[in-house]
Amino acid sequence: MKPWRLIAPDLVLSSPITAIAPQLMEKYGLRGLILDVDNTLIGDDESDVSEDIRKWVELMSQRYPIWLASNNFSDRRIQKVAESLNLPYRSRAGKPSRRVVRQVLEAMKLPPEQVAMVGDRLFTDTIVGNRLGLFTILVQPPSEEIVFKPTLATIFKARSSFLRNWEIWIARKSGVKI
Repeated sequence: MKPWRLIAPDLVLSSPITAIAPQLMEKYGLRGLILDVDNTLIGDDESDVSEDIRKWVELMSQRYPIWLASNNFSDRRIQKVAESLNLPYRSRAGKPSRRVVRQVLEAMKLPPEQVAMVGDRLFTDTIVGNRLGLFTILVQPPSEEIVFKPTLATIFKARSSFLRNWEIWIARKSGVKI
């Protein structure tokens, strides 16, 4: 595998996570979801889940097992989000390290190719998913207007999106189609 393939998601959505529907899950043969939290379900400065996300999780969790796997060090914050959605979770995941995500995958009792790793970051969410053989989905953050077409000017635009935009720019320069 060429090194830049690790940062290439299987699917790029230029919309928030709520665009993932049962039809999409069926199309790609997916039976479970592992979700990032910050800038995937909620903004990185938020602690409350929107009604849209709450409804989406309720719909999807009726059909598919869903786990949260966050790099956030605030266990209390991630626990609050997980409890509000009635989902199991792991904080301090250390992505792109595989250890925690592998444990979540084992708890789901599904083969890796049937589970999607969903997040907003290439160098954490996409890499860990690709390293474990998961189907990787890159989503647009719920509270941002920036689409996956950053320029050098937009890389420095906002604090919370700086790293994500830089990662996307590097990926595109490496030949990854995003």
